[in-house]
Amino acid sequence: MLKLLFLFLMASGIPVAIAMAGSSLVYILVSGDMPGFAVVHRMIGGIDSFPLLAVPFFILAGNLMNNAGITNRIYNFALSLVGWLKGGLGHVNVVGSVIFAGMSGTAIADAAGLGTIEIKAMKDHGYDTEFAVGVTAASATLGPIIPPSLPFVIYAMMANVSVGSLFLAGILPGVLMAFLMMLTVAYFAHKNNWGGDIKFEWARVSKALIETAVVIAWPLAVYGAIEKAGLHPQLTVVVAIAVLFAADRLFNFQAVLPIMTPVLLIGGMTTGLFTPTEGAIAACVWAMVLGLAWYRTLSWKMFVKVCLDTVETTATVMFIVAAASIFGWMLTATGVTSDIAAWVLGFTKEPWVFLALANLLMLFVGCFLEPTAAITILVPILLPIARQLGIDPVHFGLVMVLNLMIGLLHPPMGMVLFVLARVAKLSLERTTMAILPWLAPLLVSLIVLTYVPAIGLWLPRQVGL
Repeated sequence: MLKLLFLFLMASGIPVAIAMAGSSLVYILVSGDMPGFAVVHRMIGGIDSFPLLAVPFFILAGNLMNNAGITNRIYNFALSLVGWLKGGLGHVNVVGSVIFAGMSGTAIADAAGLGTIEIKAMKDHGYDTEFAVGVTAASATLGPIIPPSLPFVIYAMMANVSVGSLFLAGILPGVLMAFLMMLTVAYFAHKNNWGGDIKFEWARVSKALIETAVVIAWPLAVYGAIEKAGLHPQLTVVVAIAVLFAADRLFNFQAVLPIMTPVLLIGGMTTGLFTPTEGAIAACVWAMVLGLAWYRTLSWKMFVKVCLDTVETTATVMFIVAAASIFGWMLTATGVTSDIAAWVLGFTKEPWVFLALANLLMLFVGCFLEPTAAITILVPILLPIARQLGIDPVHFGLVMVLNLMIGLLHPPMGMVLFVLARVAKLSLERTTMAILPWLAPLLVSLIVLTYVPAIGLWLPRQVGL
């Protein structure tokens, strides 16, 4: 009855969060097994979680970066680095998304923020609008895979696993996805005989390479100073950040400081300087320092607007989590999850078969439900089965999030699809057709990451998480 009520409300066009909470309340009132206030009690308990405190701060950090002109710096840096390759702006699109993914944590922020700049630039350089939209949609899926990631935070809370492990698990898969996307760009460039979009200039490229080297060498030097030299961690980080700002002023770096956002976040968590939730606050402070004080591209009036937008987005996310919490609890209480687990385990006990079936289910669900709601519904159903079959929950979380990000590109509920259709001024039909070729690298990535778990689990195991 609970499932039928939920499907009926969804089919009626009611928002998914209200459909989940409403079906649970109606079921409780009709069955009479428990008092109605259990719905409210369980919804409040669902969001009474310390890891969820990271959600509003990650949203705020992404909004600050998006409104402080950081996206232009990222775009220009990526242009200097790979814009001279054949199909240059397609490669710039992917590299820019890799960098911005380390700040926003969501695919929609990537598509709406950096995507707006990238699509306009590609159209101005003569690229087909469909190609620009397709590569932007595909690269936007990197947002929740490369840390920080809001879906990873939600999954970690639901699955009771380490947020830091999930963040680290997303780095190498994100690199793999970016590589496959750039191969796809190279294929289209070869097929259409495209050249580069800027001339190769050694001075420009070398500066971009120097900035890349700084981003790689700086955290290694700090880590070495703390671990090998035994220097005081907090004092060492403060001094190293001061040196970094001085170098930025001296050499006029394009994007070193923004790119350092995920470096500081991951480095702080792995060295024990702060928890993931505290890391989200640190990311906000970093974004405020860059926007308000260093680049001075963010006014206090804009800051207030960003905060209000963050409150609105956070309220939406938390309401979905609360509603999905009571719905997931009701699924468990009514025996639905155990029935599904028994059916699946009766059908197969092979992990690879289960993963194939789970992928198909999650791809389907991702086309209809917002990722946060989908995670909170699917985790209580699928994760117990995965654990029984010996599948690592961190690996399963990575696979689940990637599935749901691909779902964001599809009708009828794909939010990235709607955002890009509006940005590019295309119909939903043309936008959908533009995205279809780019499902190939995404699905290849999904298959590889599903059946080669070592790609995602190698980094967490190296640092002992």
